[in-house]
Amino acid sequence: MDTTGTSKKNSVGIVDTRYFTFERLDFRSGKTLSPVTLAYETYGSLNNNKSNAILIAHALSGSAHAAGYYSEQDTHPGWWDLYIGPGKPFDTDKYFILCSNVIGGCSGSTGPSSINPETGRPFGLDFPMVTIMDIVNAQWHLIRHLGIEKILSIAGGSMGGMQALKWAIAYPEMVNSVIAIATSASLSAQGIALNEVGRQAIMNDPNWNDGNYYGSKGPDAGLSLARMIGHITYLSEKHMHEKFGRRFKEEDLATASFKQAFMVESYLHYQGVKFVDRFDANSYLYITKAIDYFDLKKDYGSLHNAFVQVLANFLVISFTSDWLYPSAQLKEIVQALRANGKNVMYTDIETDMGHDTFLLDYEPLKRNISNFLKREFERISRT
Repeated sequence: MDTTGTSKKNSVGIVDTRYFTFERLDFRSGKTLSPVTLAYETYGSLNNNKSNAILIAHALSGSAHAAGYYSEQDTHPGWWDLYIGPGKPFDTDKYFILCSNVIGGCSGSTGPSSINPETGRPFGLDFPMVTIMDIVNAQWHLIRHLGIEKILSIAGGSMGGMQALKWAIAYPEMVNSVIAIATSASLSAQGIALNEVGRQAIMNDPNWNDGNYYGSKGPDAGLSLARMIGHITYLSEKHMHEKFGRRFKEEDLATASFKQAFMVESYLHYQGVKFVDRFDANSYLYITKAIDYFDLKKDYGSLHNAFVQVLANFLVISFTSDWLYPSAQLKEIVQALRANGKNVMYTDIETDMGHDTFLLDYEPLKRNISNFLKREFERISRT
């Protein structure tokens, strides 16, 4: 357990990022990587029979830092801190919570910004192309390293939900249950198109230099623009209208320019600049491509076939205002699971907050997760 006391209410406390290195990872592309390091954090404690472990899978811009703080002075908790901690849906008084940074990432796990041992320089575009299967296989090494034979639940939203689905398919004997939120069995053509626009923003930045920008000024403008584009997709039109409307930051036409006249423009620029401070542009390219390549129908012949061998119970959650991963895509997953006779709970939550609802303090989502985990933990405890 890597937590200590803290004054912050209902927090897991002060946390540390740990690192696990294993010898070799074989990628779906046929390439191999050796050695491989995953950054991870844990919250709570494993019980005696190691039956209370929950793997949290992060989305595109996430990291291993899912909860807690790095110091008493830290004012920015982990990305899912609202949901992980004592008495929260992922209750650390009952469960052992684990989150790792994905392979190809830039928050401690091996990725394109890591040093290539063969050259002594950052990998850049020499890094192998990453898929969701590769991400899951890397997590499998970490899970086995921790001595966990079966995971109580794997939970994630967006790309995290893709990982959860893939886990249940690839390692059915290891997964007791899945919580898949605001995700899909394959990204839509519109979603792929938006990802490509973001990638082009990066690759057309003069500082990108074919991915070899390490040690010099990077493609900050391109990465910032990619984030701005992506952030628009995470919100609904109604939420953006309620949050910003057509409010001006500067309304005087006599002095007006093309610089952030509206509040919504200022907000997007802020999100872009903030993102550049913590994310690597090449990781953005690789991870968005991994999302694009994810296609359960193509990989298994049909969505029905994809779920034939799964043994897990499922909680599937969509949001009515999510236009990036619309409810119809999650209903399709539910139908395929039920056609295979699998145990599925599904809820389409009414909300105006869009795709990013799963990151907000939203009581209906918290209640669904809490109740599902309680039932699953009681069920395995009886058996």
